[in-house]
Amino acid sequence: MIVYDSVKQYSQMFNNTTLHPLISLVELDKSEMLQRSKFSMGIYAIIIKKGNCGELRYGNTYYDYDDGTIVFFAPGQVITNEPEGEWHQPFGTALVFHPDLIKGTSLGKQIHEYNYFSYQSHEALHVSEREKEIIHNCFANITAEISQNLDKHSKKLIVANLELLLKYFLRFYDRQFITREEVNKGIIEQFEQHLNDYLFGQELATMGLPSVAYFADKLHLSANYFGDLIKKETGKTALEYIQLKLIDLAKERVLDTSKSLSEISYQLGFKYPQHFTRFFKQKVGITPLEYRLN
Repeated sequence: MIVYDSVKQYSQMFNNTTLHPLISLVELDKSEMLQRSKFSMGIYAIIIKKGNCGELRYGNTYYDYDDGTIVFFAPGQVITNEPEGEWHQPFGTALVFHPDLIKGTSLGKQIHEYNYFSYQSHEALHVSEREKEIIHNCFANITAEISQNLDKHSKKLIVANLELLLKYFLRFYDRQFITREEVNKGIIEQFEQHLNDYLFGQELATMGLPSVAYFADKLHLSANYFGDLIKKETGKTALEYIQLKLIDLAKERVLDTSKSLSEISYQLGFKYPQHFTRFFKQKVGITPLEYRLN
């Protein structure tokens, strides 16, 4: 497995000159033929692929755009380039930067908010020609800064341009959630079905309270992408959505006086009745017993 620990190492792999030790724009086309392999990232990477992406799918739907697919990688991720061992000519552009570049900056404190760095490859961003133009302008500004002699303003300007680029990606993903509305509706419907199966089947009592990660896995999505999609489509976080369904079920069962509140709490997936009481009061404003008596 190849481990990319530095910007220089990544640049050299694709026969590029490193202009700055912590950030570089890498033209993948300059590379010789490479074997597809598993690799680990110790740096951030934003890769714009060239070529037809029609064989890649989003669920059962082909991507909207054939060219201009963008994938994001963060330190600590392990990626498999399949089929392993196959020789290929890389095409595209990569902006890579080391975590040390943003340490002590506002971007360093907020980098966790850019969830797309932990999306899966089939949740990639697909950009229009106009959006690609904006991205390349940002790339050009960053390249201009790292190509000249460094001074006391260099880091601030480089990071500011990088942060601007990341904000544009947020905007483009928001647009993509909108343009994929029909696909997203299908995912919401599947989520609803899985959630109902969980709440009204055996899972709730045997597996405990449902988690966002459980449903993301069921839908073959990363937890972050799933959460962002639900938020965009419903206005609620995935956890809020799950809890609203759970509290509706809890209200119904609390009114069944043939069972004790302790029994109901266990059936609803709570390990301890007092946890159920606290959850119910937080969401409804009164305790389960008060709700039953009223």
